[in-house]
Amino acid sequence: MDHYSIALLPGDGIGVDVVREGRKVLETVCKLHGGLSLSFTEFDWSCEYFAKNGKMMPDNGLEILKDFDSIFLGAVGYPGVPDHVSLWGLLLPIRRQFEQYINLRPVKLLKGIQSPLAGKTAEDLNFLVVRENNEGEYSNMGGRMYEGTDLDMAIQNSVFTRKGVERVLRYAFDLARKQGKRKHVTAATKSNGINHTMPFWDEYVEKIGKEYPDITHNTVHIDALAAFFVSKPETMDVVVASNLFGDILTDLGAAIVGGLGIAPSANINPEKKYPSMFEPVHGSAPDIAGKGIANPLASIWCTSMMLDHLGQREAAAAIIDAMEDVLQEKEVLTPDMGGKATTEQVGDYICKKLRARLG
Repeated sequence: MDHYSIALLPGDGIGVDVVREGRKVLETVCKLHGGLSLSFTEFDWSCEYFAKNGKMMPDNGLEILKDFDSIFLGAVGYPGVPDHVSLWGLLLPIRRQFEQYINLRPVKLLKGIQSPLAGKTAEDLNFLVVRENNEGEYSNMGGRMYEGTDLDMAIQNSVFTRKGVERVLRYAFDLARKQGKRKHVTAATKSNGINHTMPFWDEYVEKIGKEYPDITHNTVHIDALAAFFVSKPETMDVVVASNLFGDILTDLGAAIVGGLGIAPSANINPEKKYPSMFEPVHGSAPDIAGKGIANPLASIWCTSMMLDHLGQREAAAAIIDAMEDVLQEKEVLTPDMGGKATTEQVGDYICKKLRARLG
């Protein structure tokens, strides 16, 4: 039997609500899949933890997490704790210390959801975005000078390294080779306006592209690429982008396939030297926390991505199939999707569909 240990970080707000349903789905899959076993350890590291302890996690938090097979995160953020404190105190240290240099987000229109893009179908909207996750525009280099004076200034440095750029590009080309329908990589750039880092990025796109003669590729300026996500998403296969550009594109990608309420993401350490982390794209939404109306589909989709990363592809696919069963019936959906069901009812119904498929 394949056994995996999972660290649960429900975090703040609706993170607690949606992680509960994700765990329920994983436990249901284990009961139905004789060769799979998961154990869960929950940690209360969050903004509430920060309020009590002055930090988002214990000093040895990363040491505690490093031996788990995967990390399942709900959401981080709560009023009273600035975003740069909550993110740099928990999420970003995990991503960087565990070398989760790939952020993978599917842009996939599930059966039963209608895209806001007129005339676009599930066949048109089915591609992957690979975002560089450890450096780029989100580096911690820079500073503030002369604060509170007329000379007040801030400097933020972007950092693009050969190692960082090459590994994310190779991952994207490998993904296009293994999973891409069109065997094509589109690289986001802005070399006509950013004159050091983006030409550097473009240079390595061409260099790595030569290593994959079976994969076509092109570079597209980020502003045009954002427009193409809307006007011709059917031309996309695997999109690769720097940290900032990937962050922006993936939220747009979520919007064209149903919104942030269903959007999953994976922070991946491809070598599996460290655990990878799976989290819904949506925030902590403290205004609806505990009300039982949060949409758990993004969190549940994350469980599918987690199992796929762990090599449990049959179980991962079954979760997507169960989600699509529920979406197509349109009977048990949360209010944001036009339904009246609670968070728990949606989770329970997906488990019911899993039992029907795998039982």
